[in-house]
Amino acid sequence: MAQTLPIEKFLPLTDTLPLVDVRSPAEFAQGHIPGAVNIPLFNNDERAIVGIGYKNGGKEHAVQLGLEIVGPKLAGFVKQAKKMAPKKKILVHCWRGGMRSESMAWLFETAGMKAYTLESGYKAYRRYIRQQFAHPVKMWVLGGYTGSGKTDILKIIAKNGGQFLDIEAVAHHKGSVFGPLGQLPQPSNEQFENNLADAWRKFDFSKTVWVEDESRQLGKCVLPDPLFFHVRRAPLIKIIVPKPEREKQLVKEYGRFKKEELREQLVKIRERLGGQYLKEALKALENGDLQTVAGLALRYYDKAYAHGASQRPQENIFELKLEKDKPEENAQKILDFVKNRAFSGL
Repeated sequence: MAQTLPIEKFLPLTDTLPLVDVRSPAEFAQGHIPGAVNIPLFNNDERAIVGIGYKNGGKEHAVQLGLEIVGPKLAGFVKQAKKMAPKKKILVHCWRGGMRSESMAWLFETAGMKAYTLESGYKAYRRYIRQQFAHPVKMWVLGGYTGSGKTDILKIIAKNGGQFLDIEAVAHHKGSVFGPLGQLPQPSNEQFENNLADAWRKFDFSKTVWVEDESRQLGKCVLPDPLFFHVRRAPLIKIIVPKPEREKQLVKEYGRFKKEELREQLVKIRERLGGQYLKEALKALENGDLQTVAGLALRYYDKAYAHGASQRPQENIFELKLEKDKPEENAQKILDFVKNRAFSGL
């Protein structure tokens, strides 16, 4: 008989055992536990048929319909599961931990596998991860005007053993109007939360977690309230990098994109940038003068960042001047800065 586990015990097993989500493809697409494979008991249309059958004829009628639909698929389900689980251990869940996961787990057990189901299903998982973002955390936030190379610096810190929650990578968006360029399609907001939680649960909370200073929303992805609260309340190192260096950074990062793509994004900030500055930026873009385009765009982004920083507790903001866009050197300076603050009791 399959063993049912609470989410606290079930979730760590997903790191080593294959996970089957038996919900419909539409449910799975909306959001799923990272690493799960969808083997739907019913496809979208079949799920609707069974639901209507339950509403019109009750549970017994719905079960009969379900058996008629699922019967021919059973051998295929087992074949898929055995490919996934050569060691014959497998995790299974549905929405509420009800008949769908119980039925599939029974099938896998009958076929000689050991199955574990999730108590209260995906619904319990969603409730659990929301609670985890409220976990007390020692966090440092790296901030600074657009083009300061913050992400590159944090990646160096992570490469050297630090813990970096790369929110932009999870969102497939860099936060600005140019944020979607070169990125994969964004996940649903639900899946964004799930993917953030997957990284979050693997941190050692006795050590520092680094994040980049972000607004609440990146494209269509919105940070969960408890996580955004951490980002806003944590101490922030605001790096001050000369504007010419930041212009060069933007040209390096976005200069590889087609003029049409850059023009489309520039037009989106027409009102905030101002008609005259937009006209100048588009003319410079057409002439291939990307540094001028970057400088004009920074007029808007610098004001926007200054406004966002003003919403933070000012006593939590520490400025650090950096002369060049040299991620490895700057990462070390930032780590030394934090170390000195720790020794001084700040």
